[in-house]
Amino acid sequence: MAYKISEDCIACGVCADNCPVDAISEGTPYVIDEDACIDCGACQANCPVDAPAQA
Repeated sequence: MAYKISEDCIACGVCADNCPVDAISEGTPYVIDEDACIDCGACQANCPVDAPAQA
């Protein structure tokens, strides 16, 4: 199950910087490519506002 970024996103880019498969692209909120996401949780673990969550 892929992660999805909620409207709580502050567009800081930490999630994208920590994604090992580059599945996250800029936006407000940032967007996770569900097909590329490997469900590792790195985005959630590093987000200062807990915006990423499993969809």
